Amino acid sequence: MIPTLVLVLFILIALGLPVAAVLVIVTLILDHFFSFFPVLPASGEMLWGGSTSFALVAVPLFILTGELLLNSGIAAGMFNAIDRWVRVVPGGLLHTIIGSSALFSATSGSSVATAATIGTVAIPQMKTGGYSPPLFLGSIAAGGTLGILIPPSINMIIYGVLADVSIGRLYLAGLIPGLVLAGLFSLLILGICLWEPAAGGRIEDKPTWRERFEALPGLLPPLFLFLLMVGSIYLGIATPTEAAALGFIAALAMTAMRGKLTFALLMKAFERTMRTTCMVMLIVLAAQLLNFVMVSVGLAEQIKTAVGAIDAPPVVILTAIVIIYLVLGCFMETLSLMIATTPIVVPIITAIGYDPLWFGVIFMILIEMALITPPIGMNLFVVQSVRGEGSFRDVASGSLPFVIVMLVMVAILTAFPAMATWLPTFMRG
Repeated sequence: MIPTLVLVLFILIALGLPVAAVLVIVTLILDHFFSFFPVLPASGEMLWGGSTSFALVAVPLFILTGELLLNSGIAAGMFNAIDRWVRVVPGGLLHTIIGSSALFSATSGSSVATAATIGTVAIPQMKTGGYSPPLFLGSIAAGGTLGILIPPSINMIIYGVLADVSIGRLYLAGLIPGLVLAGLFSLLILGICLWEPAAGGRIEDKPTWRERFEALPGLLPPLFLFLLMVGSIYLGIATPTEAAALGFIAALAMTAMRGKLTFALLMKAFERTMRTTCMVMLIVLAAQLLNFVMVSVGLAEQIKTAVGAIDAPPVVILTAIVIIYLVLGCFMETLSLMIATTPIVVPIITAIGYDPLWFGVIFMILIEMALITPPIGMNLFVVQSVRGEGSFRDVASGSLPFVIVMLVMVAILTAFPAMATWLPTFMRG
């Protein structure tokens, strides 16, 4: 049964079918050939329950919040404030990109939104600053990936729903690794710019202390949103969905205070949010249907039994999983990759003794790598689209050093799992 599932899954994906249709077809095959009793008649109730999941309501709210921040000018103010403080470091604006991406990630929950927003603000300064295009564009693409690791994260919500892991604890688990990964990105940039100073752009005038302090108010809106949303979750005041609603209301108020809240802006934000949410929900429901049938036909137990029969240390199996995702990430869109494989991989992880909460953080990093590995890396296309000129090769080649850093981060988390599990344990205690 397992070889049949994997073979059919990847043949259909290779044919270019929409991932939701692929998941439904695989579900029908499993039900027809391997089920001892028909399970699809019960799927209506299951799909209704999945579509009314309170946790998934956070998805459109986070998308909408990101749209408001992008169109209100809040993101540009944040970028300029960070730039005044870090541009003096070798690499200049590149460190601003990583810092701004990390902070914007803490409010938007979306990797693509983070890359598009920071790219829109930063790319016009690439030529004037004399930066190396591959390193500059690669830092935007890689910085954008922090949107799915630093909470709040839409992808963590989906993983939590599919793997039956607490979303609030996932947010806690991802915070420290997300900040460490952002720091590693900056260390990489610093090392490259010290080795090859020309890649870090021209040395510019050092901002005065007055200019730095005058720019600080630009950090207040995103910091307030982060404290409101993530802080309310950590303190137990709100669920992730309620925190997303609070963030949207606050972003709406901030947009109004800046005089940017217009009917046209709202309609644009609502339309883009609706399109993205419909795509996500269709895939999520199809994946939940597949999960339902997999459990009904006993496939999850078969996967655990098959893995248990493998005479190899858990770390070897984990390494094989990382390599598989590194390869699949080159050919599959990230949301499709995540939803199609979660029902298969999570039983394997639990069977070899790893914590699915800890693996959720590893999983986000693996999905991050898929976002910046050609030819399907979504963030690469987003950055190139914002750039609007030049070769796609610049973006792809500039992202590769950051993929290596992500692999290093996976190794660090494997060696020191407490980096992800300490905060959820501490807050629970």
